[in-house]
Amino acid sequence: MLTWLHRTEPYHSFKHQTLTETIINLDTVNPIEFFGVNNGKLDILKKKFPLLKILSRGTQVKLSGAPDQIVEAKEKIDLLIQYLQRNGHMSDNYFEQILGGDDESAIDHFVDRNPNDVLVFGPNGKTVRARTANQKMMVQACDKNDILFAIGPAGTGKTYTAVALAVRALKNKVVKKIILTRPAVEAGESLGFLPGDLKEKIDPYLRPLYDALDDMIPADKLGYYMSTRTIEIAPLAYMRGRTLDNAFIILDEAQNTNDLQIKMFLTRIGPNAKAIITGDPSQIDLPKNQQSGLFRATRILRNIEGIAHIELDEEDVVRHRLVKSIIKAYNKEDEQNAAQQK
Repeated sequence: MLTWLHRTEPYHSFKHQTLTETIINLDTVNPIEFFGVNNGKLDILKKKFPLLKILSRGTQVKLSGAPDQIVEAKEKIDLLIQYLQRNGHMSDNYFEQILGGDDESAIDHFVDRNPNDVLVFGPNGKTVRARTANQKMMVQACDKNDILFAIGPAGTGKTYTAVALAVRALKNKVVKKIILTRPAVEAGESLGFLPGDLKEKIDPYLRPLYDALDDMIPADKLGYYMSTRTIEIAPLAYMRGRTLDNAFIILDEAQNTNDLQIKMFLTRIGPNAKAIITGDPSQIDLPKNQQSGLFRATRILRNIEGIAHIELDEEDVVRHRLVKSIIKAYNKEDEQNAAQQK
């Protein structure tokens, strides 16, 4: 919780104003994340409130100035701290957006002020919720559409959020089953040389889906769901010829589908079904003579009612803080190469 130390002193000027001094403790967050490297975020805060005197003192922020300005600054700082308490890290871009946001609905993209925003309560009381602006847009788009394309780089929570939405739908009895699928495409290693039978060869490709489910469903209940095929995890090839109705279906790693495969998947969707297709265009593992079907699908299905498209970016990365920097570095290199080719 926040601690406010408040002191008001008269300031005898020609306007007979009163200056207020307030100290905000940052005990519940990492001060370095709040102030930024070399106080970069603190400088952003000072530019937002130029009439206030803002100082950092260890784990405290000291505000001095007109009372109305301090009230506004405290409200914004409260939102920043709420975001950091939940996510542990905040980019400079999000810091600026929260500070500059005057629209309540826009602020709600960043800070969950409603307990109903929790998607799933997992084992041991863990709460699973959308943690970034674009992840929240995924939730809203899924609620309003039957098919959703979620495209973005690694670590942006595409798959995790999609699985949480599927588990929520199952628990709320909106659907009767969950079907999770991925194309079994080799990423620099040969599938044929892996040990074991076909299931043992395929399971490593599907492991991220199992990991997400482990976070959201107790082990014994998940085992029951798997044994009764209430939750099914299978390679994309197993979907051919099926009609998937009363189900929540997720096609993960869709960048590794060719044109025929993704079309086959999309035409499997039956009555009372929802589907989320996730993909990372920067991680295509198809042979060089094959093109990803994801690009064509997102292009030609862009304007169909009932199909939504959400693009995530490095600001949505929820893994280690360095992952965001890695993605930015690769994107910069790709842009430079593209410019040279032109």
